[in-house]
Amino acid sequence: MNARDTDNTAPIPVSRDAGDDPRVAAADARADTVDAALPHDPGALPHTAAPPARAQGRSQPHESARAQVAGGATYVDDLPEVRGTLQAAPILSTVAHGRLCGIDTTAALAMPGVREVLLADDIPGDKLLAAFGHDEPVFAFGTVQHIGQVVGLVVADTVMQARRAARAVVLDIEPLPAVLDPRTAHAAQSYVLPPVTVQRGDAHGAMPRAAHRLQGTLEVGGQEHFYLEGQVAYALPLEQNQWWIHSSTQHPGEVQHWVAHALGVDNHAVRVECRRLGGGFGGKETQAGHLAVWAALAAKKTGHPVKLRLDRDDDFLVTGKRHPFAYDWDVGFDATGRITALDLTMLVNCGFSADLSGPVADRAVFHADNGYYLSDVTIRSYRCKTNTQSHTAFRGFGGPQGVIVIEAILGDIARHLGLDALDVRYRNLYGTAERNVTHYQMQVEDNILQPLLSKLEQDAGYRRRQEAISIWNAAQPVLKRGLAVTPVKFGISFTATLFNQAGALVHVYTDGSVQVNHGGTEMGQGLNTKVAQIVADELGVPFARVLVTAADTGKVPNASATAASSGTDLNGRAAQYAARNVRDNIASFVCGLDGCGAGEISFADGNVVSPTTTRRFDDVVGMAYANRIQLWSDGFYRTPKIHYDKTTLTGRPFYYFAYGAAATEVAIDTLTGESRVLRVDILHDVGRSINPALDIGQIEGGFVQGMGWLTTEQLVWNDKGLLTTHAPSTYKIPATGDIPAHFKVELWHEPNREDNVFGSKAVGEPPFMLAISVYEALRNAVAAARPGGGPVRLEAPATPENVLRALGGL
Repeated sequence: MNARDTDNTAPIPVSRDAGDDPRVAAADARADTVDAALPHDPGALPHTAAPPARAQGRSQPHESARAQVAGGATYVDDLPEVRGTLQAAPILSTVAHGRLCGIDTTAALAMPGVREVLLADDIPGDKLLAAFGHDEPVFAFGTVQHIGQVVGLVVADTVMQARRAARAVVLDIEPLPAVLDPRTAHAAQSYVLPPVTVQRGDAHGAMPRAAHRLQGTLEVGGQEHFYLEGQVAYALPLEQNQWWIHSSTQHPGEVQHWVAHALGVDNHAVRVECRRLGGGFGGKETQAGHLAVWAALAAKKTGHPVKLRLDRDDDFLVTGKRHPFAYDWDVGFDATGRITALDLTMLVNCGFSADLSGPVADRAVFHADNGYYLSDVTIRSYRCKTNTQSHTAFRGFGGPQGVIVIEAILGDIARHLGLDALDVRYRNLYGTAERNVTHYQMQVEDNILQPLLSKLEQDAGYRRRQEAISIWNAAQPVLKRGLAVTPVKFGISFTATLFNQAGALVHVYTDGSVQVNHGGTEMGQGLNTKVAQIVADELGVPFARVLVTAADTGKVPNASATAASSGTDLNGRAAQYAARNVRDNIASFVCGLDGCGAGEISFADGNVVSPTTTRRFDDVVGMAYANRIQLWSDGFYRTPKIHYDKTTLTGRPFYYFAYGAAATEVAIDTLTGESRVLRVDILHDVGRSINPALDIGQIEGGFVQGMGWLTTEQLVWNDKGLLTTHAPSTYKIPATGDIPAHFKVELWHEPNREDNVFGSKAVGEPPFMLAISVYEALRNAVAAARPGGGPVRLEAPATPENVLRALGGL
């Protein structure tokens, strides 16, 4: 496929009711036109009068949708339990920081149904998890580091027996001083990892020469993953010290490694399987490994299968969140709003251990430019250690925390100069050859933000609506409105280069049906559906003939996490290569039958076509098997072009960028601080969509989740270090009533300019940052309610209390 060929047809407008919208059908039909226009696509048929039907480019239904709606899709806790299965529950620290002087399990062991209590001394392998930083204990010993840290497990016959007994364990903890916020940690130089500085030019020297200068601070909270399926693992001991682990995980390979490390066995003795997750959002990238290790250790000690499922309250207390950030910044700019110098400090609240805080903080540094050229810039990132849960991956992986600060700075610049914020954003965009290199030395080769923003500005009626909002705000004393347009430029690839690889297996059976296995995990995003579409087209068979099976370390080893928005990019291409190997074997066989070249054989519409004969794919497969032709193969893919020096944070960490923009209108009540999102218009770049309905669903879901992060989802720790918002009664994710009546999503028309599978682009994480337009619109509404203008300091999330504080009412 020549992915640089540009499709200049109109964008695809899609409403929120995408499944029923005729415009989605138009997007699907348009795939045929695009197929015919592309001069070359690996595996494509020669041009014919009637182009073959393709699975890619159409809104195929999610492969598990019917089963999920009917209750027939199984998750870990739905699996039939093996006879003798026991249940486990965690023993949690009640102190944020202290010396663990003793553990009294007498009362717990005397309770009905209780079989065992596991503590740190029961670990046969390393007492520390096999995490990157090697700084987190499997069970707390010596000290406790946060309220909710797991000290041990109770194993009992039933779930409720285990949970009641866990609460009966008495912990003797001598309290120590606790650090609970990143600014205090920074002042004490308490870090989980060394600080990092990235700079270009001379921000210190350029700052005094700037025509204008502003300083500011910003506080942005974390976010609970709130996956529908909580953390769960089921560990089954097998013969000869082998283990079978069912885990709700985004990273089966890491679970395998962690369990083997804790049990003191080789990786090959541990098999990890995951058919699907009920949501992950990054919260099951590393932290699912904890559950699996704990369950496996309990199974080791008792000799029985053990299941461990956290209830929602414990899940909140035990697991990490999106990293809260605090910022200090100093910016110089000219009279048009163009930034000429930026000095930015990021204080990252990492919790008590490193987990993934290093790469999360790095990505925040990478995305502190968003779509804007920074000529003279210094960014300092401090990875602060606090006595809270160890924060972890979350959709965007630090990108949102980088994007929001530069957007807030640009919003303040516009208010300071009395300019329209969109014009200030245009002024700072990457552009000419002199202004298309990032602060980490990657050239921006595929920039489409200028035309994309212009298109959205026109379609959303931005200028006209700004005038109308100004008239409204002048006339209304209580309700104020705000409108903002913000873009996103998001780098696609794991910043740790070694993870940008994937493997897959494709099996063609003698009846012509196809089975695919790859290293990615299905968590509702439709990865398996897209992979099936790719394989169906590669073999020229109907989509319904392809089945994608559970992620399994016994089939595809050493797989990377399904994260970084790269699940389809990596696993889809690996599966395509595996299918291509099988197709080539069949083509060689057919060319021997018909006396032609293998390149003259085509696969489409369930047929295998040579210059002389058309045969059903199923018949050819049967003939090939009878002639001992290999009908299965593996495939492997490694992302090209990327390189990255992690010591200097320079290079090309990303294969390409995904782009998008959102125009959001909000209203605030200046008496109560309450707010509402009134209208959202999105234009987003997914390249050449493999499945428009799935991509639109990801855009909508990502935006709403981002909206929750910035408006309602507030994590509150009290002065003792207890997370007080640890249930749905106190932690509020967006509900159906929060969705705006006007919610329009439109897809940008251009294929990926890099040679990615089908010309597509990643879609999981980039739309999340479109919701920063909500935050900026809220700040504009606050500014309209305050006389005299000036910077608007609005902490995120913009709860009613924080909006009132920004208005000066609290």
